[in-house]
Amino acid sequence: MAKPDTNQTEPEKPAKHKETPAEFIASISSVLVIGLFIITFCLQAFEIPSGSMERTLLIGDHVFVDRVRLAPKASWMSWLLPYRDPQRGDIVVFLSPSQPGLYVVKRIVGMPGDRLHLRDGVLYRNGERQNEPYAIQSENDYNPFRDNFPSIPPAMSQISLSPEWQLTMSQYVENGQLVVPEGAYFAMGDNREVSLDSRFWGFIPRENVVGRPMFIYWSFETPDGQYLKRDLTDRIAFIFKVIIHFFDETRWSRMLHVVR
Repeated sequence: MAKPDTNQTEPEKPAKHKETPAEFIASISSVLVIGLFIITFCLQAFEIPSGSMERTLLIGDHVFVDRVRLAPKASWMSWLLPYRDPQRGDIVVFLSPSQPGLYVVKRIVGMPGDRLHLRDGVLYRNGERQNEPYAIQSENDYNPFRDNFPSIPPAMSQISLSPEWQLTMSQYVENGQLVVPEGAYFAMGDNREVSLDSRFWGFIPRENVVGRPMFIYWSFETPDGQYLKRDLTDRIAFIFKVIIHFFDETRWSRMLHVVR
């Protein structure tokens, strides 16, 4: 019986290719370019700074915003991307018409052609009372202008409007109702008592709409007014607070919560 040749050598395995520095830099650059493209054109991270959208969005919620779906249509890409215009009930991020460079998040309640008014804090659209389970309205905090918009002049409520809205609001009022013009939207915060919204600065131009919040990727218990603290020591102090209390003050139940 023949015995196996124990001296027979195994075939050599091919040498494993080692990545060169140039290839490593190229691969990292590709990842960075793709990530930069996604962040610039597809997704953007925002932090909720105020309580104007409570209970839907809390101060300290960090959200990813879809910048594609509500973007102005690009004709050569319309067959590929799911473009659409904002709709009633959409929560949108937009550039403030009254404060250039300021990003704001509100809920759209009026489309072009809609006739709107509030009566004792309740929204009526085209003559029909709206059911808004997400809206916060207290009976103990009554403001005539805010809660009966637009029938009560702001001067009677000691309310200040943005200068442009102060001059132009009356031209959109017919029979005690505000008529939303073409190419614009009317938006309000869910927390109607504290929200500075379209009642105070006017319509949102279509081109100002940036996108819609998709989901909360992180939420941290943040004091009201923290975003107003610009002093370096205040910012450093809050950073240390986040580091120390990351685990016990993160709202874990809100992680990956879909925004509606």
